[in-house]
Amino acid sequence: MENVVLIIHLLLALSLIGIVLMQRSEGGGLGMGSSGPSTAGRSAATAMSKMTWILAAAFICTSIILTILAAENSAGTSVIDRAGAPIGGTDDSPATTPALPSADDLLPPSTDDTAPLAPTAD
Repeated sequence: MENVVLIIHLLLALSLIGIVLMQRSEGGGLGMGSSGPSTAGRSAATAMSKMTWILAAAFICTSIILTILAAENSAGTSVIDRAGAPIGGTDDSPATTPALPSADDLLPPSTDDTAPLAPTAD
């Protein structure tokens, strides 16, 4: 079920991208550079804009459905619950935690002021 909805979601996304790219550019975002009177109001909806709204609504619906399916598959466990679980261990072999590095390994290498940085050519 989840795979079917995911494929439909992908097809909707690609269709939405295609239909938006096929639409005529109205020119200038935020109302700048429009060729008509600025008080004209809303223009009539074309078939392309109606199809864009339909695809966008279907895309949002499939997004919500995928979210619900993912929440059902999580089986009520959270990341915090899984953080306390042993890492990579099974019931037969307990998990081992990696050792922390010493504080000396975390510091940058020290430089000796008396030693020359580069050999000098005489």
